[in-house]
This record gives sequence, C-alpha cells and structure tokens, in this order.
Amino acid sequence: MTRLIFLGPPGAGKGTQAQILAQHLNIPHISTGDILRQAMKEQTPLGIKAQGYVNSGELVPDQLVQDLVEERLGQVDAQSGWILDGFPRKVTQAAFLEELLAKTGQGGERVVNLDAPDDVVVTRLLSRGRKDDTEEVIRRRLEIYRNDTAPLIDYYSDRQKLLTINGDQSQEEVTHELTQTLAS
Repeated sequence: MTRLIFLGPPGAGKGTQAQILAQHLNIPHISTGDILRQAMKEQTPLGIKAQGYVNSGELVPDQLVQDLVEERLGQVDAQSGWILDGFPRKVTQAAFLEELLAKTGQGGERVVNLDAPDDVVVTRLLSRGRKDDTEEVIRRRLEIYRNDTAPLIDYYSDRQKLLTINGDQSQEEVTHELTQTLAS
C-alpha cells in the first residue's frame, strides 16, 4: 500500500511527479488546492466555509484544510493508497496528519522531498510565463516555503520517513530516481 507525502519548493515538480506516479500506481493524487476547489464547486458544507475565506482574500484556516484532507482520505478511492501534494505545509499539520493516519489505520506513509536550488526553481517558474510569477514574488514564495515548510524535512527525517530526490534533473530523470528509490 503506497501512501506518499510530497514536499519541495514551488516549481520543484511535485505536482508533475505526483501525477505521473499516481497514474503508474493507480492511486489518487490528492492536491489540497484541488480538494479546496472541488469542495467549493460542489458547495459542500466545508466548501461553502472555504469560499467565504477565499472571497475575502484570506487564507483558508488550518482546521478547515485539515477537515477537507480528513474527508478526502476517507473516500473509497483513497483506501488503496494516495499521494498527498500541498499538505502538510507545517509541523502542526504534520502532527495532525500523523494522528489521523494512526486513528484510521492508514500509517506507513513515506515522505518524498523533491529538492531543487532556488535559482533553478526561479528559472522554471519564470519560464511558465504566468503574470503573477515575477522574480520578486517567486523569491518571496520560496522564503515562505523555507520558513514554514522546510521544518517538515527535519520532522520527517527524525521519524525515518524522508526520501530526498534531486529535483534539479530532467522530468524523466526525476521520475526514474523516484521510482527506483521507492522500489528499494
């Protein structure tokens, strides 16, 4: 049973690699952004709550995101395994997830850290050509990532769950290293 959590800076290729691997393993790729958008689109009770925060330009609170993740991991297609992308983002969320997985008998998760240097990530994100992806904005997002999410690397490393993959390679090379590492 494969349960993976993907970490890494914006632009490291988490979403791409999670989609490739999820398809290969026939398990869902669960992106918190996708869960949020889906819940709002379907106007679920949690989605309606989230919409209020989004409409006012605020971040969706941790508790609401955690509730959405818990709801999603309880769905039928997630019982055979999953790849989480975008959650947890901080140690408090990781502790919540650890408790949730223990409570639901879904332990045994491994954490993939797709590591890539800031300059590589900036170049990748600038090449996407999105209007809001200026170098200043990207570097600020990286700073937030390093401050908030990077402590998760120590958290999972201390628990011997962390696998670090070199994200500064071609997409095919990253996929190959990832599949080789998970198979061993």
